[in-house]
Amino acid sequence: MKRKLQNTTSKLWSAAAIVILLAVWQIVSAAGWVPNYMLPSPVDVVKAFVSEFPLLMENAKVTLAEAFLGLASGVVLGFIMAVLMDRFGRLYQALYPLIVITQTIPTVAIAPLLVLWFGYEMLPKVILIVIVTFFPITVGLLNGFKSADKDMMNLMRSMGAGNLQIFRYIKLPGAMSYFFASLRISASYAVVGAVISEWLGGFNGLGVYMTRVKKAFSFDKMFAVILLISAISLLLMKLVDLIQKKCMPWENKK
Repeated sequence: MKRKLQNTTSKLWSAAAIVILLAVWQIVSAAGWVPNYMLPSPVDVVKAFVSEFPLLMENAKVTLAEAFLGLASGVVLGFIMAVLMDRFGRLYQALYPLIVITQTIPTVAIAPLLVLWFGYEMLPKVILIVIVTFFPITVGLLNGFKSADKDMMNLMRSMGAGNLQIFRYIKLPGAMSYFFASLRISASYAVVGAVISEWLGGFNGLGVYMTRVKKAFSFDKMFAVILLISAISLLLMKLVDLIQKKCMPWENKK
């Protein structure tokens, strides 16, 4: 009961903060302190969202397809790399610095090169999403594997267990919470990465739509896209939470 009350109170504070932010935004816009074409009011953004909803959904389908495909590929790649790097120390020493370097290069610098090499279709967008999503998965799983209980592993070895059994029964279950924490980050990165890649080339998608309305100075529609992207990212993170509860039911009892 106490835990439910704390969760309810926390949600109320969050909702209150959002309401206050929207109220201040509306007041600033209505008072004319910032020109309306630069900062449309929340009411104008909602109107634009409603009027452009069919077109937004049409472009969102493309962006979501890119995000899901890139995220799935990034998760698989990150999992494989984490397992191999945990198993082979030399491979960890060789690859980890290179993995870190890939994250120091801005995505807006990589995207034009990918478009130049692979064209304007879906492939360069998926590659960019893989680049930005596999890193959290790899690092999170590596940390989870390294945090495995050493005494439990020594006990299993003394009972004749091999590396595969230790990985299956000790390391992998212990790393699941790290994995899902990383997956939440990667899920939000996937949508943002898809939009950024679409800014620099493409035919459909929320990023392409944003570029078009920006050139037309329809900033209310730009804010509507931002609202949709935020909603999609939050829904994906909530989906990860639901999957975690199904995969880790013992965590719900804490």
